[in-house]
Amino acid sequence: MAKKMNWVNFLHIYQPSDQSNDILERVVNESYRPLFRGLLGLPEIKINININGALTELLAKKGYGDVIENIRKLAETGRLEFTESAAYHPLLPFLKKEETIRQIKKNNEINRKYFGKTYNPSCFFPPEMAYKSNVAKTVSEMGYPMILLDEISYDGGKNLPPHNKLFLVKNSGKLAVVFRERRVSNSIMSAIVRNKKEFLGLIEGELEKNEYLCTAMDGETFGHHRPGLEKTLFNIMEETSDIQVFFSDLLLLYDKKDEINPIPCTWASAEEDIKRGVQFYSWKDPKNEVHKNQWRFLNYLVSVAGEKKLSPSLSDKLDRAMASDQFFWASGEPWWSIEMIERGAWAMLQALKSIPGISRKETERGERYYRDILSSIFRWQRSGKIESLARKYKESVKIPFRERTLEDGKPEVYHAFIDTMKKKMKDAAGRNNFERAVLWRDAVWKLETKNDIYDAIHAVDLLRMEVSEPELKKLMDKYKKKYNEMRPGQPEKRKA
Repeated sequence: MAKKMNWVNFLHIYQPSDQSNDILERVVNESYRPLFRGLLGLPEIKINININGALTELLAKKGYGDVIENIRKLAETGRLEFTESAAYHPLLPFLKKEETIRQIKKNNEINRKYFGKTYNPSCFFPPEMAYKSNVAKTVSEMGYPMILLDEISYDGGKNLPPHNKLFLVKNSGKLAVVFRERRVSNSIMSAIVRNKKEFLGLIEGELEKNEYLCTAMDGETFGHHRPGLEKTLFNIMEETSDIQVFFSDLLLLYDKKDEINPIPCTWASAEEDIKRGVQFYSWKDPKNEVHKNQWRFLNYLVSVAGEKKLSPSLSDKLDRAMASDQFFWASGEPWWSIEMIERGAWAMLQALKSIPGISRKETERGERYYRDILSSIFRWQRSGKIESLARKYKESVKIPFRERTLEDGKPEVYHAFIDTMKKKMKDAAGRNNFERAVLWRDAVWKLETKNDIYDAIHAVDLLRMEVSEPELKKLMDKYKKKYNEMRPGQPEKRKA
């Protein structure tokens, strides 16, 4: 059993197999090269990495072998452990079992080719942490002992999962679940935590517990999306090497007795999404016309291909066409790229046309699906729908929090956030962290005076990075009960 907190730090790096040369060059030079060179300079660390086979192949093909070499060196020196995944980053909950198996085997084959015997993953990372029970069953049958899921999969966001043990997925052999913690992961990615002191302050009270902390983040955040953030990561990791572990270590450190049925979700799912049954809406929104056309085409392609014996080159085309990117960029809330959507549709059409013995009628149906996708995206673009969605997304954060809560009949939400911020301010002042105390003081003032719409990071988002959603929800429920007990007509509900 563990005697102290153990930190599993996980980074996921991925680019689509058909990524443009200029974007790939930027990501490599801004993120991958400085990130892995920097990690090589830290002799005592332990880092967990997922690299999809699509990216490994792309790096080798485009002349970025030095990135592959640095990753391999980290693994060979015992500082890096790989996780397994699906080669071309598909959304596994919506694939057939044989397709999932093929993509996982291909991922292992590609990465073993470039990383050798050091590529020996024990933990499985489903792309986007997209999960349904069919994923667990397949992963377990393939011999992987653990799977990484977001904490919201524990019970839909009502409570935080215990981290003093590993849960086994029901009816999936002995597959253990490791839960990613959102609060600490988001704090690091958003640069709220900038050094060892702030990192330890964030996990204060947990260091001496018999628990694990799992942070899981996109590797491109460090240097590409947030220039210079890789230096923060190096600083934190260099000073905390004594608590860092690999996924495989958790199997030895924690008991695996209790069973659980994880909730279908992704690492982007919100509690409300799960309640409404739309936890996959960024990739498969039942109200999204473009998504409907994309999935019709993909399902048709898979059904036609399933009736034929596929050559390795054709199965490769099919797998690449399943990449999740085209669906993500068709969400429109706020992600939108006509180029990425068309590229995905074209890949499906070319895969369909490559199927041996395909009839003219089947080809024409595929071409019709392709035109339907293009027609829907241009209709959205020309009608102003995309502009409207983008404006709605931007303007939603321009409404002061006080108006969205206290003045809109939700006083329990407003007071829960204000009181928690005030407590944070007092705690920081008590530890002589006056910079942090001033930050919370200013956050309270901004919320109270409706000046909270001008910062790059909203005061409420700042708090959510330090306090878990279940904790805030419990406080809101407490205030809600209090307000429900009051007689009707309190000032917050009166309209002028």
